[in-house]
Amino acid sequence: MLTPESALGGTPETLVLKIMPTIRQKIIALLIDQEMSAREISGQVGIPEKEVIEHLAHIARSVASQNKKVVIAPAICLGCKYVFKNRRRFTRPGRCPQCKNSHIQSPRFRIR
Repeated sequence: MLTPESALGGTPETLVLKIMPTIRQKIIALLIDQEMSAREISGQVGIPEKEVIEHLAHIARSVASQNKKVVIAPAICLGCKYVFKNRRRFTRPGRCPQCKNSHIQSPRFRIR
């Protein structure tokens, strides 16, 4: 007799794993389609922003094996327009080194 499990190739537990993507798989799918900030990713995936940052570090290593990389659009100071172009961290800077303002646009991420 043909059961749904045998037709799809697994037990109900493995079927759930095949159907439901992990948090990192969801983030990767979002970043392949568009550029997003950690806050936007947090809202889409439903996890805290701090957890998104932790996942991004791991995702950067994971996609490197597929000859892709996480591209970081740098954070920008909204006071003096200073661009944090040499920063490689995934977190938002605390304050601007030029004007000492803490009103900074978050970096944005994309997978290419």
